[in-house]
Amino acid sequence: MLAKGSIPLIAIPLVLAQIIFLLRLWYLSFVFLGIGILFIIFFRDPEREISSGIVAPADGVVTGIFRGEETIKIITVMGLADVHVNRAPLGGKVVNITHIPGQHKLAKSKDSEANERLETTLETDMGQVMVTQIAGAFARRIVSYTREGENLSKGQRMGIIRFGSRVDLVLPNRGYEVLVEKGSRVKAGASSLATEVGNEE
Repeated sequence: MLAKGSIPLIAIPLVLAQIIFLLRLWYLSFVFLGIGILFIIFFRDPEREISSGIVAPADGVVTGIFRGEETIKIITVMGLADVHVNRAPLGGKVVNITHIPGQHKLAKSKDSEANERLETTLETDMGQVMVTQIAGAFARRIVSYTREGENLSKGQRMGIIRFGSRVDLVLPNRGYEVLVEKGSRVKAGASSLATEVGNEE
């Protein structure tokens, strides 16, 4: 399965590869064929068995966990080889979607705090949670699959960041047990990031 809206992007290098092949520019044709294959890998969107608790909104590596007085923030950085479709960490209603223009610094750098982002706030049974999709040096477009007022189920696809970057999850700091640590590798929907203390689901 491929990510929503990705077929035209995949088709461009594959069609160019065919045209260039007919012009007998063999090496250049293979270059575009390789790009097309990489796009197919990048835009894959496999089905996932949704885990319990608060699930990861993105594939990648957890690079930071910050517990403040009122919130917990868990940062996941995606690599180019990861699936880039993001999923809802909990079921709930989309109460706000805010696009914030910004820079395009590397996702792992401190400067990425000023990058372009899309903040999606969900009203859930566990309180408000925010998923922030952050563009990186190569990710020039964040695509949302949702709209304000929509009810999402846990693990439902909610958008994609094209060509990598990072996703931040902000939870209320009230009785949550974080199940991952810095360096943990997670998969969107399939990995549990946290659970409410005393709650199995």
